[in-house]
Amino acid sequence: MSVSIGIDIGGTKIAGGLVDAEGRLVEQARRDTPAQDAEAIITGTVDLIRELAEKARAYGDETPKVGVACAGYIDREGATVLFAPNIAWRHEPLRAQLQEATGHDVVIENDANAAGYGEFRYGGGKNVDDMVMITLGTGVGGGIVLGGEVFRGSHGVGAEIGHMRVVPHGHLCGCGNRGCFEMYASGSALVRDARALVDEGTPQGKRLRELCDGKPENLKGVHVTQAAQEGDEAAVALLAEIGRWLGEGAASLAAILDPQLFVIGGGLAEAGDLVLEPARVAFAEELTGGGHRPAARFCVATLGNDAGVIGAAALAREGRA
Repeated sequence: MSVSIGIDIGGTKIAGGLVDAEGRLVEQARRDTPAQDAEAIITGTVDLIRELAEKARAYGDETPKVGVACAGYIDREGATVLFAPNIAWRHEPLRAQLQEATGHDVVIENDANAAGYGEFRYGGGKNVDDMVMITLGTGVGGGIVLGGEVFRGSHGVGAEIGHMRVVPHGHLCGCGNRGCFEMYASGSALVRDARALVDEGTPQGKRLRELCDGKPENLKGVHVTQAAQEGDEAAVALLAEIGRWLGEGAASLAAILDPQLFVIGGGLAEAGDLVLEPARVAFAEELTGGGHRPAARFCVATLGNDAGVIGAAALAREGRA
C-alpha cells in the first residue's frame, strides 16, 4: 500500500497522518505547540514527520512524500511561506528546512487550499471538476479547484475569499481593511451579533442569555446553534443572516468562477440547513442571470477536521500540480 504524509499546522497543535491512495487516513498523530512559537512549530513538524515516516514502513513505503498545510501566503512553487498571520514567518523557506531535517520530499500548501483539495478528491466535491470550498470558522477561508487543479493565482496567494470587499467602509477586519466578507459570514460575525443581542437585554435574547449565564462575553457560536436547533427564533434569525451573507458572497464568486458546487466547511457548517437554506435562497436571488443559466449547488463538507491533512497528503502524492 502506498501512503503519503499529510501535516496540518494550526495555532496550537500540529495534526498529521498517513493517507493512502483512496484518501483513507490510516494512521494519525499530533503535536501540541506553544501558540505562535515559530521555532517550536518547526521542531514539532519535523518530529511528527519522522514519526509518521517510521509508521509508513509498515505499509511498505520507505520514503513517503510529505504535504504540509499552514495558514498564510505560500509561494507558487510550494516552497516558501511568504506571510503567516499567526506565526512569525516572513519569507520562511519552510520546504527547504523540512527537507533538510527529514530527508523527505516536501511541498507546502495554504491550509484552505489543502482542505479544498481534500474535499475535491475525496469528499463533497469528488464528482465535479470545478468547485469552491468556503470555510466558515473564526474567519472565512477559501479553496478553489478549477478544471481539477487548485487555483492559486499568479503569485500563489489567490483564493483569499474571506477578504473580498462586500461592504465599503464596513466593519474593520483583522487584515486592516474594512468590509471584508469574513466580517459578515464568519463565526466571529455570528458571535459579535449574538453578544450584542444579549447585551441589549430584550426578550428576544432570553434563551441566549440563559446559555451564557447572562454574560455576553461567555457566549459562543455553539450556543447560538444549540438555541436555533431548539427553535429559538432569535438564534434562527442570526444563523439565517450568516446564510444570507454566504449566499450573496457565493453569487459574486459564481459571476466570476461559475463553479458546479460550493462546499461549505468550518464550524458553522455544523448548523446545516439553518445556514445553507438561507444561503441557497440568497444565492438564487443575487445570481446574475439566475433562471437563465445552470446554478451551482451547495453541500456540507464531509471530511471535517481531517480535510487539511488528507488534502496535503494528496497534493504531495500527486506532485502538487
